[in-house]
Amino acid sequence: MNVNELFSLKGKTALVTGAAYGIGFAIAEALAGAGADIAFCCRSGEHLDTALENYRKKGIAAKGFICDVTDEAQLSDMIEKIGAVDILVNNAGIIKRIPMTEMSVSEFKEVIDIDLTAPFICSKAVIPGMIKRGGGKIINVCSMMSELGRETVSAYASAKGGLKMLTKNIASEYGQYNIQCNGIGPGYIATPQTAPLREIQPDGSRHPFDSFIISKTPAGRWGSPEDLYGAAVFLASKASDFVNGQILYVDGGILAYIGRQP
Repeated sequence: MNVNELFSLKGKTALVTGAAYGIGFAIAEALAGAGADIAFCCRSGEHLDTALENYRKKGIAAKGFICDVTDEAQLSDMIEKIGAVDILVNNAGIIKRIPMTEMSVSEFKEVIDIDLTAPFICSKAVIPGMIKRGGGKIINVCSMMSELGRETVSAYASAKGGLKMLTKNIASEYGQYNIQCNGIGPGYIATPQTAPLREIQPDGSRHPFDSFIISKTPAGRWGSPEDLYGAAVFLASKASDFVNGQILYVDGGILAYIGRQP
């Protein structure tokens, strides 16, 4: 097998949750570029229509669904419509930046439900089919908060830390069936959602958070969605058949770096 075949996803169907925009859209675009058929879901009809148009503009014939990934019945119905899922990307997620002592239990649980329970539900739904077909790939979109804490993100860090361990456990439990479960841990990615944090200030200076991220990143920049393409295709393809239970951090080196001396 040559290298191109090793990374080819032709004949494979990938389900990417929460892929109407942002990181999920970028991952879906990368998998489509490697030959995969794309299915995605989101919770909003408005986002669905916009996303389908954006996929069409990219030349990707994606199938889109409205689905609450925390609802087992909705998820099962969607998977039945999709058919075989060879690659699952658990990307759907939310964050609530609230100091822990000010966060309600319901707010904490909402983050856990979407960021951790939903990947459990989605993985549980596709694993039996993967076993029948002789294997499959599950990619969990983790975070640097799978490793680090930070003020105001107690629920998010708890969920992403749990997702890291769910990744390892799926690998441990189902690796014998040729199922590889790994994670991608994005660093700070320049998306429309993070644009306000990168705006030049009235005095011409960087936004304080922008300066903070640049100072902590050896690469000296924010990541782009395209920086995730390679990791996504690698973890979805035969190239990673003996890689299991790992988190691939695409963070420009932040987790390796203690920072410059003041």
